[in-house]
Amino acid sequence: MGERSRPALFTIPAHRAFADALVTGLLAQHRGDVMALAQAMVLLPNNRAIRAVRDAFVRQSGGGLLLPRLIAIGDPDLGEQVGGALDPLGEEEPIPPAIDPMRRQMLLARMVQDVRPEVDAGQALQLGQALGAVLDQMQVERISPRALRDIDLSADLSRHWQVSLTLFEILITRWPAELARIGCIDLADRRNRLFDRLTARWALHPPSGPVVTAGISTTAPAIARLLRCIAEMPDGMVVFAGLDQHMDADAWDAIGPFDPDPATGQRVPGHESHPQYALKQLLDRMSATRDDVAQWRWGSEHDARAVRGRNISNAMLPPRLTSRWRDLKTADRSLAGVEALEVATPGEEAQAIAIALREVLETPARTAALVTPDRQLATRVSAHLRRWGIDADDSAGQPLSRLPPGTLLIAMAQAVAERFAPVPLLTLLKHPLVMRGDARIAWLDGVRGLDLLLRGPRPQAGLHGIDLVLRARDDDRQRTLRDQVRAWWPTARALLEPLETAFATTTGLAGQLAALREAASLLSAEAIWAGHHGHAAADLFADMESAAPEGPRQADARALPALLDDMLRGLSVRPPQGGHPRLSILGLIEARLTQADVMILGGLNEGVWPGLPAPDPWLAPRIRRDLGLPGLETRIGLAAHDFAGALGAPRVLITRARRGSGGPAVASRLWLRLKAMAGPQWKTADRYAAMARAIDAPLVYGPARRPAPSPPIAVRPHVIPVTDVDRLKADPFAFYARRILRLARLDPVDADAGPAWRGTAVHEVLQRWAEAGTLDPTDLEARARAMFDQPEVHPLLKALWQPRLIESIRWIAAEVARDKSEGRTIISVEQEGRADVAGVTLMGKADRLDRLADGRIGIIDYKTGKPPSARQVKAGFSLQLGLLGVIAEMGGFDGLGPAPVAGDFEYWSLAKKGDQFGYRERPVDPLGKRDKIITQEFTAHAHAHFEGLANDYLLGSAPFVAQLNPEVANYGDYDQLMRLEEWDGRDDGPGRMGGQRESVLLAGRSHSGGARPSLGHHRPVSIHPAPRLSCRHEHGSLQFTGAGLVVGHGADGSVRLPVDSAR
Repeated sequence: MGERSRPALFTIPAHRAFADALVTGLLAQHRGDVMALAQAMVLLPNNRAIRAVRDAFVRQSGGGLLLPRLIAIGDPDLGEQVGGALDPLGEEEPIPPAIDPMRRQMLLARMVQDVRPEVDAGQALQLGQALGAVLDQMQVERISPRALRDIDLSADLSRHWQVSLTLFEILITRWPAELARIGCIDLADRRNRLFDRLTARWALHPPSGPVVTAGISTTAPAIARLLRCIAEMPDGMVVFAGLDQHMDADAWDAIGPFDPDPATGQRVPGHESHPQYALKQLLDRMSATRDDVAQWRWGSEHDARAVRGRNISNAMLPPRLTSRWRDLKTADRSLAGVEALEVATPGEEAQAIAIALREVLETPARTAALVTPDRQLATRVSAHLRRWGIDADDSAGQPLSRLPPGTLLIAMAQAVAERFAPVPLLTLLKHPLVMRGDARIAWLDGVRGLDLLLRGPRPQAGLHGIDLVLRARDDDRQRTLRDQVRAWWPTARALLEPLETAFATTTGLAGQLAALREAASLLSAEAIWAGHHGHAAADLFADMESAAPEGPRQADARALPALLDDMLRGLSVRPPQGGHPRLSILGLIEARLTQADVMILGGLNEGVWPGLPAPDPWLAPRIRRDLGLPGLETRIGLAAHDFAGALGAPRVLITRARRGSGGPAVASRLWLRLKAMAGPQWKTADRYAAMARAIDAPLVYGPARRPAPSPPIAVRPHVIPVTDVDRLKADPFAFYARRILRLARLDPVDADAGPAWRGTAVHEVLQRWAEAGTLDPTDLEARARAMFDQPEVHPLLKALWQPRLIESIRWIAAEVARDKSEGRTIISVEQEGRADVAGVTLMGKADRLDRLADGRIGIIDYKTGKPPSARQVKAGFSLQLGLLGVIAEMGGFDGLGPAPVAGDFEYWSLAKKGDQFGYRERPVDPLGKRDKIITQEFTAHAHAHFEGLANDYLLGSAPFVAQLNPEVANYGDYDQLMRLEEWDGRDDGPGRMGGQRESVLLAGRSHSGGARPSLGHHRPVSIHPAPRLSCRHEHGSLQFTGAGLVVGHGADGSVRLPVDSAR
């Protein structure tokens, strides 16, 4: 055959299934010559495209076929190399090897650190990676790095640019010298050389068989020259995917790129976000026009109607021509076979997509694919499909940082970086890969015990701080638990200590990575490196370790978690081949050239599809334009082209959620274009949303009523602390849960030293002061300082709170001295007392009892915050002082003498008021001024209120009705147990709530007021005494079970305690 007069350029329109149409045409052209097809070579963009074309050959082979050679030009975004047939060994002078990507990043990071010594290893690696990306883009576009020096900038950019040039000197001078030293070249440079050599060889000596390039859309000049060469070869052809031939000349020209302005020389940027921009630029670089491209004549049974291509073209008109939509005929705007589904949340979207995929399987041989750039959505859909036993893994993979091996490595780095603080330490110890096997149950028992002991303020740093927490102590309420954990802790410590020691002695990145690897192997018994996830982690870690000696010289352990997260996030681990043969879940790159009978395009929100272009940290848009680099919006154009290609399936479902994970979401520009173009022809698929809502909807919805448990008198307490009387009056159900069910709220792990901790600290100081026996005010401050000097107190806690508490202690000492000068003396501090009141034993601990100058008793309660108001006390709440007075007058405290009389009641608040810490406040007044209770009537007032409560709830059979009282102390710890969400606002019972609950702990996280959590999220509870109780959630109710005890919600929502099982 002679030379062609024009290049052989073709396009397969968007409404045709690309792989099947391509194979149909190739078979038709070589139907009579099987060997000719076997000698052919088909160049494809990536390995996924090879699988799609191979599958199409299998479908149409008719029993047997010799396939042509399918070769990938390689996609650097997927980590793919150029196919071996394009890089033969032993031919001509060898091209130097490409530098290993990890070694390249480490070398560039070291150079960055040489220029900027203040950056840590993580920042240096990120900056080095960004510099490498700039170099790659310039090499792909055939632009010399020296062009960076020649840019003419305005004054507003010149200062920033001069700073950037100090780093770009690495690319201009140091990096070429480093590559020459090690005998390597950059991967982008090597690809250019390979394609150039191939172009030159084939121009002189074309292959003996046909050569076809299909679906390649990259605009790199080297590839454009190769495609031009192939198109001019006697047996060569280039087949594009989805080149729009419906656009008229005006619309085609409106895309750009545009010629420079004759007067200014400035070039108006083209519409790089248009789906046809890349193909138009590729044609320009091939010295071809759209008129040179013929339409591929062949199709397949998987194609949509031909009008679909025209509909897609109309929807993707350039912005200034979208006014044409008003004049479109119905046939030109109709999207027959395309439906849209808009739901409220991503969860509903995933469920609806799973139902749509499941529906496809009802028709034999029918195929479906979900295409989405949203990996979280893909993961959810895959999980929903498993409820039907359908395995459809996300072929785009998951970042290694989100897979178990990656999360374990990051957890280890986080624990070391924070010196084994409670939260990262527990995260590490609870990781599913740690201590796998038969020993894991005992291991988790120990970890859970440690979890309970670490609740509260943070201990000292390091493993030594944990040792101090587990040290035996006097008057320990958790002695049994502490002894158990102390026996288990050496096993865990032996695994963690080498990690702590290694990081204390090395500052180099290589040593830190080696320590992490060894510790990960010990903690997981090598399980971290098992399976395809583990193999990927092992390979990446091996690369990092081998390249680290050439990497950053200084590596701060505190930056290691971010460094690891960044490195692991850059590697996506794709599942091994398998899964359902007729369902696929694909990313955008994987979906190119792939089509199914039903295509579901999910996640069509702005910022997701198309994704927001990542800002270039080095090159501003104008600088990129002046250098001749592609704009940042090029990726938007590629995403739009992927969308347009996927719209060509016979049936298409596009979906979006009105709300994303971070708040309200904006519909994708692609969604809005289709909707605006279709107008009244826009069709919705709300049936899937209805099925998604119905699939998990209960058959009968009966919200629980306000609980009012009424246990038998035998199990009602007959001994009650004064601190629980307020709880009984404000919310009887909370009293029931605490005193009868014996459920107590757990403090958060690594909690702030809040008012409760400060109050405990002050009371501990005062108790030790009292136990000394001297009651000397000058001794108070010394004891407070001694408390903060205890080894288990974290230095940060000491630095933050010691000055405040010392000021408060000094105020207490000054007030005590002043009272003493006025004839008021301290009788006792932190003294316990009890008395039989109204048939019930009332007990309490008085913070302080004083003897007044007239012989009466003064009762003092220390508060770290604001004391209760007089109005609350008068309403019958906050009666602690009054009830302590009742106990005192009934002889319940030792050392008060005969017939004591309570004559004064005070709150000593340690909060700041004005310019000082500490003030005194009385809820009573001798004359009843300011609407306060008269002092001498306070004990009678408290006695009367308590007697009524005792008769009703403790001695009687009154139910413990759940009540909400926002004006009194908050008892929101049992909202889930009382199923508050189900009845609040639905009945007219007592105590309707007018405000919001304060923040409470839910499964280790803080949950603030407003919409409360469902019963599916358990609030951690501690259960005591000795008989072990367990909590489970079953059939919409909470059940607590234990030795001889079964407590659960009844059918009416109440909590019932059977008499025969009560303890």
